[in-house]
Amino acid sequence: MAKPPEPRPDCPLCPRLAEFRITNAGAQPSWHNAPVPSFGALDAGVLVVGLAPGLRGANATGRPFTGDYAGDLLYATLLKFGFAQGTYGACADDGLRLNDIRITNAVRCVPPQNKPTTPEIHACAPFLKDEIKAMKRLGVIITLGTIAHNAVLRALELKLSAAPFGHGAEYTAPNGINVIASYHCSRLNTNTRRLTPEMFADIFARARTLKGPAQA
Repeated sequence: MAKPPEPRPDCPLCPRLAEFRITNAGAQPSWHNAPVPSFGALDAGVLVVGLAPGLRGANATGRPFTGDYAGDLLYATLLKFGFAQGTYGACADDGLRLNDIRITNAVRCVPPQNKPTTPEIHACAPFLKDEIKAMKRLGVIITLGTIAHNAVLRALELKLSAAPFGHGAEYTAPNGINVIASYHCSRLNTNTRRLTPEMFADIFARARTLKGPAQA
């Protein structure tokens, strides 16, 4: 299976993000400080799409949702539903393996204050579109937050008005891919109870129902 193009380590497409990476590399030279590649196999049946790498999470560890609170909740939920096996150790070499699921972000580089601009979102859009096309067994996409949801709709060439974001909202694209929307598993959302662990689990329970039992 051909791998989709990934942004190069010194990707220059977004000058603001490139400058932020350089600044972070100076302050924390042991961190990843580069576009964060996707995690999981291309032949997975489920794709989780987040917003962007966290400064002290994926930007530091080089693996999506690894090293910050959002990853604590995400990976615990994946383990619960058989989408992962092993032990999540909040680092890229913890040995955790994914089962029939892949994780990526709409924006591959960490943005200042976790807020990418519209041009930055659009600059990264081709990578997401190519990734979705390369996943030949893809049947379910879980979108974490409005930005990720809209990025996926654009990648699937769907009108945003035809599939608005809302926690638990579910749509089927013309190509048969099911899109399930969820609030992002950020500390802010969980601390304010906008998203509870139970609400988040419901999203992955639905994805498991659509995909069937975990693979051996």
